[in-house]
Amino acid sequence: MQTLRYWFSTILLISQYNPYELIENLMLALAAIMIIVSIIFPAQKPYIALGLSFAIGSAMSILVRQATTPSRQTRFIKIGAILILIISLYDFIDVIHNT
Repeated sequence: MQTLRYWFSTILLISQYNPYELIENLMLALAAIMIIVSIIFPAQKPYIALGLSFAIGSAMSILVRQATTPSRQTRFIKIGAILILIISLYDFIDVIHNT
């Protein structure tokens, strides 16, 4: 029970100090889960489309956040977000085209 309380207080603290980053990380985690499910069950196209749309939304949110409030690791974060955006857009267009 103490471990659960620790995780809850940590998430609560993160959400108070940096809510945007919490949502971005949650979206990226959901995107990874959806893409893994679509790999396990290849006939389920909605999972990969939803996962890729989560990744695109998260990457766009990261780029907007970095443009408005830069941090110490701005270049590294922007490069990662741009790579996620490019790969996700390419795969999303491929999924739509093959459907």
